[in-house]
Amino acid sequence: MSRHALITGAGTGIGAAIAKQLFNEGHNLSLIGRRLEPLATLAETLGDSCKAITGDVTNRQSVEAAFSEATANFGPVEILVNCAGVAPSAPFHRIEFADWQKTLDVNLNGVFHCTQIALGNMKTAGWGRIVTIASTASLKGFAYVSGYCASKHAALGLTRALALETAQQGITVNAVCPGYVDTDIVRESIQGIMAKTGRSEAEALQHFTQSNPQGRLIEADEVAASVSWLCSEGAASVTGQAIAIDGGSTA
Repeated sequence: MSRHALITGAGTGIGAAIAKQLFNEGHNLSLIGRRLEPLATLAETLGDSCKAITGDVTNRQSVEAAFSEATANFGPVEILVNCAGVAPSAPFHRIEFADWQKTLDVNLNGVFHCTQIALGNMKTAGWGRIVTIASTASLKGFAYVSGYCASKHAALGLTRALALETAQQGITVNAVCPGYVDTDIVRESIQGIMAKTGRSEAEALQHFTQSNPQGRLIEADEVAASVSWLCSEGAASVTGQAIAIDGGSTA
């Protein structure tokens, strides 16, 4: 059955992979992000059942406007994928409060705004799927990304609480928790490590793969496949879960 899926952070990386997966399954898509260009490029590639909408998940009015436009295009949002995120890195004692606040605003408050707005229509319809792209950093700690870990742990707590609130309303609420994914962000980080340390690309890549027992980066399509399943009728009894896609690193 075709549903209306709204995906935040949809322009690149994991968000774009999720958009392609859900599009191939016949859903109507609203792609939300701060930069129109990558969203519009993807929407043009996918076709008329996909619309690009600018929106800032940290701003309630911006989110409300984006949802209003999305609803005008395809009707109420039935599937929400919270994918927008930031991951700054610094030792805790050097974190500026503004950077800490931005991380919480995007990774936690953005999930709050989008989920709260989407939930009303889902309750009315008696059907809904909410999936938040969390991280293995929502399951364990990592050095030098304390703000990211704090925000992702909180987003997972919100997921579990909301799953209990909506358990009898035809709505499921889950989190997908990938390890390091082969995206532009990781590739840029690899180049940064090479520039700062003089390491080879293979040595820099090992920084990201050594925690994965499979010894590799996760593919964005693997994350998208898990999101697709959680949005399906076959996953109707799966709610409040943190699905780790990490090669066994949190086993």
